Amino acid sequence: MKKNLLAIAVGAAVAFPGLALADGPTVYGKVNISLENENYDPAPAAPNNDDQWQLQSNASRLGVKGDFDLDVGDLKAIYQAEFEISVDDGDNKGQTFTQRNIFGGFEGGFGTLKAGMFDTPTKVAQGKVDQFNDLDGDIKNVMAGENRAKNIIQYSTPKLADIVTLNAAFIPNEDQNDFDNDGENENGLADSTSISLVAQSGMFYGAISHDTDIQDSLKADAQTGFGTLDITRVVASVTPGDLELGAIYQMAEESEGDGEDTSYVVSAAYKIDRIKLKAQYGMAEADTTDEEVTQYSLGADYKLAKASKAYLYLSQLEKDVADTEKRTIGIGVEHKF
Repeated sequence: MKKNLLAIAVGAAVAFPGLALADGPTVYGKVNISLENENYDPAPAAPNNDDQWQLQSNASRLGVKGDFDLDVGDLKAIYQAEFEISVDDGDNKGQTFTQRNIFGGFEGGFGTLKAGMFDTPTKVAQGKVDQFNDLDGDIKNVMAGENRAKNIIQYSTPKLADIVTLNAAFIPNEDQNDFDNDGENENGLADSTSISLVAQSGMFYGAISHDTDIQDSLKADAQTGFGTLDITRVVASVTPGDLELGAIYQMAEESEGDGEDTSYVVSAAYKIDRIKLKAQYGMAEADTTDEEVTQYSLGADYKLAKASKAYLYLSQLEKDVADTEKRTIGIGVEHKF
């Protein structure tokens, strides 16, 4: 079914690039591919494996999305089917296509209701702070909470006072995991939740979010519990003219354990004609192990067209107690369609 859907989407993209038919889906996608040199200290395997070249497909994707009017009130049906594609070798863990954000739902004056598999409100709350999203400098290396949840149901209010939106999501566990180690799998309606409050006005963006019993792992501290975290995230960014400044502060702790991470990310970018210079720094501090994970990234984008860019970047990830380092230098292109 997935392959048939994507075959139809590919055919539509080739025949009608960028075209959205009346009451039909919009075909869209992104190709992001980079040539990267990765250096490890210490080497992960044999002594000569500390340095390697790789061609990477960075969350390249293909999808269809759309909406259409229903015959009930002012309701619209909304839908999206998005799959990751591996541009480098055509293989992603044995699959040609892997599921990304896929959902169906309704939209109207009451807001938006959707269900499926998609990014949690906490993940979306990051806004555009992450200047190296989908690359080795991604904030997911120092922060939990970057989750795309299965079986998630979400309600989003209309924008209140043209500024604030509330997003509330819950996830039934479907009797698959024992979150609290009481010998019984969780089978409730809202075994995990993710809620965010987002404010956006002019050049300012702000968000606060909270996850409970979300299936995830800490980035710095040792995890002794049963695979679920409670996460609180605060985000702020401003874009005065050609300057972009952003920050995220987060606390993540085990729902049923002692592990806890405190982490933050700060980023900045500045546009000069077609060039965008970028810098980012992130850190996660462990509560029980005293581990510190730090990551810094530097890069530059060159705009080739409205939906196309070339880029180069450097990223370094270090763990203090483990005494490990990973350095990545990459050059790549991104084309959106």
